[in-house]
Amino acid sequence: MFALAMRSIRQRPGRFAATLLSAFLGAAIIMTFNSMHDTAGAAGVDSVSAETLSTAAGVVGGYGSLLVFFAVASTLTVNVRQRSSEIELLRCSGATPGQIKRMVVGESVVVSLVGALLAIGPAMLGGRVLLNLFQDGGQVAESVGYSFGPVALMSGFSIMLIASAGAAFLAVRRATRGRVAGGRRGRGRGRAFFSYGALGVGGLSICSTFAFSASDAALMAPPVYGSIFLAVGFALLSPRLLRGVLDGLPLSGPSGYLAVRVMRERAAQLSGVLMPLILFTGMATATLYMQAVENDAMKASGLTKSVEDKNLETLNFVVVGIIVVFSCIMLINSLYAATTYRSREFGQQRLAGATPGQVLGVVGIESLVLTGMGIFFGTAAALAGIVPFTMVRTDSVLPDAGLGIWVGIMAVAMAATVGTSLVTARRVLRVSAVGAVGLVA
Repeated sequence: MFALAMRSIRQRPGRFAATLLSAFLGAAIIMTFNSMHDTAGAAGVDSVSAETLSTAAGVVGGYGSLLVFFAVASTLTVNVRQRSSEIELLRCSGATPGQIKRMVVGESVVVSLVGALLAIGPAMLGGRVLLNLFQDGGQVAESVGYSFGPVALMSGFSIMLIASAGAAFLAVRRATRGRVAGGRRGRGRGRAFFSYGALGVGGLSICSTFAFSASDAALMAPPVYGSIFLAVGFALLSPRLLRGVLDGLPLSGPSGYLAVRVMRERAAQLSGVLMPLILFTGMATATLYMQAVENDAMKASGLTKSVEDKNLETLNFVVVGIIVVFSCIMLINSLYAATTYRSREFGQQRLAGATPGQVLGVVGIESLVLTGMGIFFGTAAALAGIVPFTMVRTDSVLPDAGLGIWVGIMAVAMAATVGTSLVTARRVLRVSAVGAVGLVA
């Protein structure tokens, strides 16, 4: 099966381009920040600089590892779903589910390791830039030299190996599992358990914010992590949330009629787009607004930022940058692959009488609904953490930063979702309807 996996990669290199891109960027970010561990452990590094570098590596490295897994899992899930006919053909030819799992896992591991190898050079350059950033801000001594060693390499390759193998195994396991009675109910119960568990943990974490005082250094941690858990809970519940919204969506006209019915049928697949949207909106909004509240409180008190305050601010902005990059990658990869895969569906709609403009209208309405839902639930998760933090840190209920940050986040989400969907759909519609229907998925 490993030889079959290698032949599959050679025959369809474009299919694995999205996985390679996710692996390359993920490994580059992981190795960039974990190289700070190597730098902090070098001889002659003072304790303050070592603590700053280790904190950056630990916090951002943890976020990066989690987001890498989501990015790779999202890409591989779309990839495996589009290969359902190929997987079914292999099963009919005598291949066992175990053999198919080994083939898909082997493909993803090879592609991810190639991406990690390609990321070594950019990670070394990125690590130097990050160290210079800390040194320019006075958080690390100028005498500290950059080091790229075994911690960066081992973390990059090991995390990518675990993420790719684990994500591929879970994706192909769902594809090869038989539709036994109760199977869907069992998976639904498991998903609901984790969803409500994340919401419960998020609520408790946010409520614990009121147990801190305004001067506590760890004040920002409970509301930020609470918002993240709430966003994860909403993301896991996205199929149910989407169906609930569609039931009461007042859309009319040919495009609106088609959009509602297509989205209701594809709610499970579209939830793969909602998940990164909700996570991106919730995490970015919560982190940026809480940092803005902290900055305003420091200015109002007349205090000068300490090294720890500068470290926290730098980490917050870097984490948001990572979230933006990976969320956009997840969105663009998922939307591009899903929209391209619908060429046969678009051809059938056109043969049934729909014009190319109406098909584009369907895609546009779908994108707007998904964007609106992602922004709404992501903002709700963020506000749940922002309000308690602002109340404890200041005398206000809402931040004084205004809507500028939120509008910027909304613009990024809309550009990634609507732009990718419409551009890809226009490209797909260039193929004639008869030719599109005749394509093999």
